[in-house]
Amino acid sequence: MRMQDVRAVVTGGASGLGRAVADEVIATGGRVALLDVNEEAGQGVAKALGARATLFKVDVTSEQAVDAAIHAAAQAMDGLSVAVNCAGVGWPRRMVGKDGVMPGEFFRKVVEINLVGTLLVCKAAAAAMRHNEPQADGERGVIVMTASVAAFEGQIGQVAYSASKAGVVGMTLPMARELASTGVRVMTIAPGIFMTPMIAGLSAEAQASLGKQVPFPSRLGDPVEYAKLVRQIVENPMLNGETIRLDGAIRMAPR
Repeated sequence: MRMQDVRAVVTGGASGLGRAVADEVIATGGRVALLDVNEEAGQGVAKALGARATLFKVDVTSEQAVDAAIHAAAQAMDGLSVAVNCAGVGWPRRMVGKDGVMPGEFFRKVVEINLVGTLLVCKAAAAAMRHNEPQADGERGVIVMTASVAAFEGQIGQVAYSASKAGVVGMTLPMARELASTGVRVMTIAPGIFMTPMIAGLSAEAQASLGKQVPFPSRLGDPVEYAKLVRQIVENPMLNGETIRLDGAIRMAPR
């Protein structure tokens, strides 16, 4: 798929990894719909990106809202060919810690946003993509999900987060197999430590310490590097049904 032909929805598009993907889509000639719960920030990003970008305020845990936004985005862009899932939370909490026992509702909320929200977006996007005219190789669309290295090496305090991201990894192959008949590819990216808004809120010393944990390059990941991988996935039709670690060879310690 050529980037200039892309009509993309990007969840979490108002900041971090999602914003970088939106920038890449616009820079290469495509169109993008930002799906984000932060309307104020999203409006600012959409305005900065120009006429080929639109915003839809969406809580990804609401099936009705997701379905409506995907439908509206496809209409606004005259089609939908790419869906990139970047919306998520990374709230840490121990099961049993100084603050007491983790409430079950905390676990449910993290899974609801990171895993169920991703599924809701994917199925709505796939339903829209199946109506696309197939390209020469039969391709109709591309779905990209975002996991984390925590799906494989979760740290202390990441039981909920790791479970949600491991679920995303677990969905990748069966989703790709199911959607193969309609010409829709599915890939997942598992980033390491990237300069996202959560990391940006830390002190410079803390950021430098985290960066030094990465074997090479020994620094925090740049969201632009995530966006570049999304572009490679979109453009390379043989990438399907796999999770790619984008982490500088880091393997997370217990804490």
